[in-house]
Amino acid sequence: MQITALAITDVKLIVPKRFGDRRGFFSETYNARVLEESGIKENFVQDNHSLSADVGTIRGLHFQKPPHAQAKLVRVARGRVLDVAVDLRNGSPTYGKHVAAELSAENWAQLFIPVGFAHAFCTLEPDTEFLYKVTDYYAPESDGGVLWSDPTLGIEWPVAADKAVLSDKDARLPLLKDLGHVF
Repeated sequence: MQITALAITDVKLIVPKRFGDRRGFFSETYNARVLEESGIKENFVQDNHSLSADVGTIRGLHFQKPPHAQAKLVRVARGRVLDVAVDLRNGSPTYGKHVAAELSAENWAQLFIPVGFAHAFCTLEPDTEFLYKVTDYYAPESDGGVLWSDPTLGIEWPVAADKAVLSDKDARLPLLKDLGHVF
C-alpha cells in the first residue's frame, strides 16, 4: 500500500496494490498492521455501501458528534467521485479548510478521514458505488453536518448548485459559522 499525507496531514490518501491477470485482479484493500505502521490505529466496526445513480449526486458534508464520532476509510468500487474532508477540529490551524481527492474504481485510491472532519463526495459517473469503514456505529442522536455549498469553505464542486442531486436533509444543513464547535 502506498500511503500519502494530503495538505491537511491527518487525512491520508491510500492506494492499495492491485495484481491483475487474464482472470481479473486481486487487491488487499485493508490491512490493519500496514495502516498502524503509518500511524492509522483505528478500530473499524461497521462497513457501509451506497449507490448513487446520477452524476452530480452529493452526499454530505456529514459527521457524527462525540461520543459517537467516526473516523472513516472510504473508497469507490464502481464509478468515480470527488471526495472532500473539512477540518472541524476546534483550535486546529486548518479549521474550516478542506482537502479533496478523486477516488475511482480505476485509480483504486482510498481516503482516511480522522475524527473531527466533515465528509462528502460528489459522483462524477453514473451508478457509482461508494464503500466506507467507520470506527463507531451510526447513532442518529450524534448525526451532524455542514451545508455542502457553504461559500466560506471554498470547495470547488464539479457540479453547478442548481444541478446537484441532494437529499432534503443535506440541502438544509447549517453553515459552518452556525455550527459552533463540535470537536
